[in-house]
Amino acid sequence: MYVALLVYEYSSSAPGFEPLYEETVTIIEANSKENATERARNFARSRQSDYENEAGETIRYHIKHLVDVVEINDKLCDQAEIYTRHFRNYDAYRTFEPMLSGEIES
Repeated sequence: MYVALLVYEYSSSAPGFEPLYEETVTIIEANSKENATERARNFARSRQSDYENEAGETIRYHIKHLVDVVEINDKLCDQAEIYTRHFRNYDAYRTFEPMLSGEIES
């Protein structure tokens, strides 16, 4: 089992639309990292779509970047770690993570 870290973008030509990005951690079953990477890319492409919002504007949802693919070393069970990220700038993290500011609730 592998984990793929994917970033998607919501975009629109609607006036004043600010792009919104979505980061997902997706489990991929594969026999190698190369196969997992290929399967993650195919999965991400299959989720892409265009749709119309309530105002009749077209919103485009597409893959922006496949950030990482890593093998899961723990058995999938309660409290298993499936992905770990390290970073140095907590203020930058708070800036881009709207859940920390309460802008978006989980």
